[in-house]
Amino acid sequence: MTKTTPIIEFKNVFKSFDTNRVLNGINFKVNEGEDLVILGRSGCGKSVAIKCIVGLIEVDKGEIFVFGTDVTRLTNQELNKIRSRIGFLFQNGALYDSMSVRQNLAFTLKHHTKGLTDSEVEKQIIETLGNVGLQEAIDLMPSELSGGMKKRIGLARTLIIKPEIILYDEPTTGLDTITSREISDLILDIQKKYKTTSIIITHDLSCAKKTGNRIMILKDGVIHCEGSYAELENSKDEWVKSFFL
Repeated sequence: MTKTTPIIEFKNVFKSFDTNRVLNGINFKVNEGEDLVILGRSGCGKSVAIKCIVGLIEVDKGEIFVFGTDVTRLTNQELNKIRSRIGFLFQNGALYDSMSVRQNLAFTLKHHTKGLTDSEVEKQIIETLGNVGLQEAIDLMPSELSGGMKKRIGLARTLIIKPEIILYDEPTTGLDTITSREISDLILDIQKKYKTTSIIITHDLSCAKKTGNRIMILKDGVIHCEGSYAELENSKDEWVKSFFL
């Protein structure tokens, strides 16, 4: 059997904020083309973990390998090369309020890919908005977008750089049931179309069930258990069972 090299790997990673230890020697791997879901109680360190991957938060101890490179030891310039291959969807979409949808996407694309003509930029913007079903929103301002539209535009801005990895931080938070389902479907569509590797941080069980090839549950700063949705749903561990009540 061919050994699979993980795209992302955490090795004994610790992170504390003052006296609050959030990550307590966490270890896990994400393989190429996988959608990994991480579940856990609020404040357990789920979002902290993915922010460590792109250097938004520095670890106290341990190693995080991305594309085979320990990102915790890189200079900012070296880290930016890794970041250029990673898309990050923030909880609130993190759009620039003073820019239209078109300008938000153009700014990201031009920053990432130098030397594009205006027509090339426009073509990629329209194509990417089409992939999230929102071409008609191209000239709207963020204040004119619904919560679900902001998530989609945030995802479009992530996709326009053609990332190999996408990190989703609570992609369905604050959305109604129907819109949450649409975002979950979109995550699956993106994986199939772009062959991305993803980590999905969520507390939404419907999203986890639909999107996760594998699911991990974080407790006390470490991975408490992992498996398929069905395996975890039928776990005899009382703490794990409490997630599915």
